[in-house]
Amino acid sequence: MSLDFTAAMHALMADIAATCDELYHVDMSRVVVMFSQARHGRLDGVRASIYPLRFAGGARRAEMRGQRWEMPRVMAGEQEALYVVSFSLPRFADLPLAEKLASVVHEMYHMSPRFDGDLRRFAGGKPYHTGSKRRYNEAMAAIAERYVARTSRPELHGFLRKSFAELQDEHGGIVGLRMRAPNPRRVR
Repeated sequence: MSLDFTAAMHALMADIAATCDELYHVDMSRVVVMFSQARHGRLDGVRASIYPLRFAGGARRAEMRGQRWEMPRVMAGEQEALYVVSFSLPRFADLPLAEKLASVVHEMYHMSPRFDGDLRRFAGGKPYHTGSKRRYNEAMAAIAERYVARTSRPELHGFLRKSFAELQDEHGGIVGLRMRAPNPRRVR
């Protein structure tokens, strides 16, 4: 039976949010998880991405550089989603386990502490990764390590112990949600 990658990631992310104090604000019922096809098999490049579905303060519309923009509506079951998280396959699946978990935490940590559809921002010139992306990534790795040590459901990240090819061989294929990246559109 094929592995539903996005369902497995959604369950894992819900457990991470329930386990880690730093991510307790994340309500996975308002998050859509999808995957995209990497353009090449190398490990360099984007592994995961987050798409906020609101502007600053949770607004659906904003004006920037004299233009009005609106965020798209994306549904998560019966309610409107606030975030979409995308994983690039096979690139993400071919990382070592610790890097996979740190990447998941990295994207979840971008979600605003108010969980209003906007991104978390930091003071300074790099508002999304603090003053140092390296320190940000180290902090995300530490959260991921604490998650592994504390979770009562380690089976939820078991599939991350395997490479893309190993998952395909074991499950006969990988399925899940694929859609276009939800980007804001200009409105009049």
